Amino acid sequence: MNIAIVGIGLIGGSIAIRLKEKGPFSKIIGVDKSEVNQKKAIQLGLVDEVATLENAVKDAKVIILTAPVDAILKLAPKVLDLVTDQVVIDMGSTKENILKLIENHPNRGRYVAAHPMAGTEYSGPEAALPNLFKDKMMVYVEASRSDEDAFELADSITEILEMKTSFMNANEHDVHTAYVSHISHLTSFALALTVLGKEKSQGRIFELAGSGFESTVRLAKSSPDMWTPIFKQNRTNVLEVLDEHIKQLQSLYDAIDKEDYEGLHKLIKKSNKIKRIIK
Repeated sequence: MNIAIVGIGLIGGSIAIRLKEKGPFSKIIGVDKSEVNQKKAIQLGLVDEVATLENAVKDAKVIILTAPVDAILKLAPKVLDLVTDQVVIDMGSTKENILKLIENHPNRGRYVAAHPMAGTEYSGPEAALPNLFKDKMMVYVEASRSDEDAFELADSITEILEMKTSFMNANEHDVHTAYVSHISHLTSFALALTVLGKEKSQGRIFELAGSGFESTVRLAKSSPDMWTPIFKQNRTNVLEVLDEHIKQLQSLYDAIDKEDYEGLHKLIKKSNKIKRIIK
């Protein structure tokens, strides 16, 4: 049984490493529009061979889509047109637009929508890690729309990756990811832009950058090719969470501006309740 991974970057490459170690697959076929990524994936041993999309679908039992979400929007119906009994697993970071696009496709049952809540700020085949997914959450979206055997095969891969599982509908997934993932990246991008702007006039500012700054801004190193499409596809939810985030920033600004340090203390103390969620 062969598997094809479409998009051999951080996520696709990390899946490939794990499946090579523990998976039941005879051959891992890589598909990527970038010739550089193709060569790197072969050199790093992530895949056994590279192929065109059409040939990969023909030769594989499982096709995993780990390309950027704008590419998945184009790939999903095209791949479903090509499959017979194969299983297609979409691991994109947004779901509502993609699943709406294919909801009436005759091969919809062969499609499993999943989102591994894992990643780093790095991209490309060289960023792949063997234990990226261990103990992280795999979110299945509209799992009831997938054929039982298709879902079971997808879930067996989740087990090999040693992930926990959760089930959501498409809207619920996109709202939740906007609040716990997408806003983190937007905040990091904004902070990086703020500090880079100041650096132009105060060139030594980064001499004072410590671990707190590094941990907060590290996501700003994330790929714009990946994140611009995510914000585009999840625009409504991202704008909603940005509105709320701006309100909270304004509250902090107002407290400091008015020298209301008692109010500032209360806001910070209220924020400490995040300990209930993040240990």
